[in-house]
Amino acid sequence: MSTGLFLTLLLLLGFLCQWAAWRLRLPAILLLLTAGILLGPGLGWFDPDAMLGEFLFPLVSMGVALILFEGSLTLRFGEIRGLGPTILRLVSVGAIVTMLGLATAAHFLADLAWPVALLFGALTCVTGPTVIMPMLRAVRPNERISSILRWEGIIIDPIGALLAVLVLEALMLGGGNGGWGVFAWTVASGAVVGAAGAWVLATVLRRQWLPEYLHNYGTLAWVLVAYAASNLLAHESGLLAVTVMGMVLANLRGVDVEHIQLFKEHLSTLIISMLFIVLAARLQWPGLPLLGTGLLVLAAAMLVVRPLAVLLSTLGGTTRWPERALLAWIAPRGIVAAAVSALFALRMEADDPVAAQTLVSLTFLIIIGTVLVQSATSRRLAQWLKVTAPSPRQVLVVGSTPVARAIGQALDKAGFRTLLADDDWSGLAAARLAGLKTFYGNPASEHAERTVDFNAFGWLLAMSTRGEMNTLACVRFRPEFGAGRVLRLRVLAPGEAPRQALAAPIQAPALFAEGITHGELDKRLAAGWMIKTTKLGESFGWDEFAARYDEPPLRLFAISDRDRLMFETQDVPLEPKAGWVVGALVDPATERDQREAEAAPGGAGDDEASTRADATGKLDA
Repeated sequence: MSTGLFLTLLLLLGFLCQWAAWRLRLPAILLLLTAGILLGPGLGWFDPDAMLGEFLFPLVSMGVALILFEGSLTLRFGEIRGLGPTILRLVSVGAIVTMLGLATAAHFLADLAWPVALLFGALTCVTGPTVIMPMLRAVRPNERISSILRWEGIIIDPIGALLAVLVLEALMLGGGNGGWGVFAWTVASGAVVGAAGAWVLATVLRRQWLPEYLHNYGTLAWVLVAYAASNLLAHESGLLAVTVMGMVLANLRGVDVEHIQLFKEHLSTLIISMLFIVLAARLQWPGLPLLGTGLLVLAAAMLVVRPLAVLLSTLGGTTRWPERALLAWIAPRGIVAAAVSALFALRMEADDPVAAQTLVSLTFLIIIGTVLVQSATSRRLAQWLKVTAPSPRQVLVVGSTPVARAIGQALDKAGFRTLLADDDWSGLAAARLAGLKTFYGNPASEHAERTVDFNAFGWLLAMSTRGEMNTLACVRFRPEFGAGRVLRLRVLAPGEAPRQALAAPIQAPALFAEGITHGELDKRLAAGWMIKTTKLGESFGWDEFAARYDEPPLRLFAISDRDRLMFETQDVPLEPKAGWVVGALVDPATERDQREAEAAPGGAGDDEASTRADATGKLDA
């Protein structure tokens, strides 16, 4: 097979694994590693060393460097300071306890020398958002547990990578004959090159010396330049340099790295998909002694080390014992552990091939074991411990137009919190001024996956004026929220621009009455219509409410007497009943009682809750 055809098939296989993981709601790393193991040691169809030859090590090295840079770009110290003490202790005290505990297990159970055992502990003390997020969606723990696990994964990813790099440098360079001096020089070189590289890149971005369309390309090239330059200055310091570079860049003021981070996420998905198949294909089947040892280390990690780390990190806090038990059980290992361990094994093979093979085999056994066991058992454990989340009461709104802001604020006032997600900065600024929660970016992006707890949301309203963004969000969240809770507001009227209309299978149900589009709602709001919420009774139902207006009101949503939120759709109109709260768009100028009250001496207003939106989407109670 030619190298070109091989790379093409590898790219296709990586995509299929990512897609299957999305459909099955599993961590992608599990399917990628399985595919690599089957192709390599399983069927013997793929030998990366023979296929890539001398290019294997540099390609893996650069791939790992980009993964570490992308991960460290998410570590903002301001966010860490704002976190609770439990999370801070988990990523500091907990990480050290986990590292030392796993190193002890590897030393006594797997007979690894202490330096290699410490390296194993540093590699496997990290979880990571790419494995935590799919598990949290399946388990649906309460908000406290979900927040702790999500932030632990985000923060400990780059910290664990940095810790592992430092341990490797000490292992390979420490010791006699001036080794510790070389180690100090290596660490200093990596730190200085990384910090200097971040400062130079930040200066270029701040002063706009690059056009925006070259920001991503320039950042990618500069990261690899810093990696290579650091390695030239001090051997083996490049990974430390890119990790420091990402951390510094993420915390410099006045530097917008959001668009760079989104590009790096997409690039990392591509690199991870191909890299892990290659790395897994290089594995050798562990013999029965090593397999038995690996299972013992896995048991120690899950039943002893993690519970001890959680116990020490939650002492004196407000976390309840059932919550501590679930925190102690959920700690899947992920991308950083797999990528960095395989790279380190490549470096160590020449000096100690047995230790290198044992290191990577144990690491992959920990990854596969924690993901499989915890994915299969965590949901039932959370239900038994009674720490699952209640029914979600938050609504994800895609878009920040005046229409989206008006409906979002009406839902907020009705007791259902909304989050407006968009990449329109001016629209989000207006939403924040109106008191709404916002997310800047694409809600279907990996950045949103890491930073937003979607477990708290139960509905999605796609209300952007861009049909493509609406459709992407609907396809992304339909498996998670359910088909009946993912709805869209039409941008085009039925039959309008048929060549642009998307196919029915990928469309979500249309919001509101037949023929209602985003433009129609925007027109009505600009003309002075308002969103009014009214509680119906036995003697004052929907017909009586609608009869008060010459212009028929437009039903938007309703909250049943059992506190269930429902939306009017084209195919399933609402049938409001007594005891329900109904939100409707009305024209106050056509309200009969209001006109009569204004005509009476002194004037009088009605006593119903109302929300009004002007042309800018600003709302007045």
